[in-house]
Amino acid sequence: MITTRASKSIVALGLLASVAFASCGSSTPASAPTTATTSAAATAATTATTDAMTTTTPKPAGTIVDVAVASPNFTVLVAALKAAGLVATLSGPGPFTVFAPTDAAFATALKTLAITKEQLLADVAKLKTILTYHVVAGSVMAGDVLKLDGKEVATVAGPTVKVKISGSTVMINDATVTTADVKASNGVIHVIDKVLLPPA
Repeated sequence: MITTRASKSIVALGLLASVAFASCGSSTPASAPTTATTSAAATAATTATTDAMTTTTPKPAGTIVDVAVASPNFTVLVAALKAAGLVATLSGPGPFTVFAPTDAAFATALKTLAITKEQLLADVAKLKTILTYHVVAGSVMAGDVLKLDGKEVATVAGPTVKVKISGSTVMINDATVTTADVKASNGVIHVIDKVLLPPA
């Protein structure tokens, strides 16, 4: 016959065993989600780092000619390059720096020269001289231009252009640079608001 004291001891031992079993049984499931969460976070971090490392700066859209053709503001310039036979040259390896007049700039120049667009495109020798006066050998970025204040830079045509800087305004002769550093695969374009006319 089991005494009351013995019964109490057996019950107490049973409760302790249950608590111990429950603790052992819950330890593995409790740690599993933590491990899975940590692993998922590590994987996500690794993926993000890899993506960041493999992200590169987009390559320029193409050559100087390609960039000009793709812009709606350079239709006259593109036509002039074709008429002067300079497309192949400015599609070459370069590098070149081109001070590119917009269509509006050409419209003003045609009035100054008192000729039509067709007349300009027909005079190949004169057209070629004007266009190459807008080209400088090498890739001269805006940061480089800032160091040329007051200096004259030789153009592919031969005569020089003068760089003038006043505050944030950069001028090439009497033309203002309206957009700088339009990158191409073989150089750079700086958009200007006037056609540069070489000295007579």
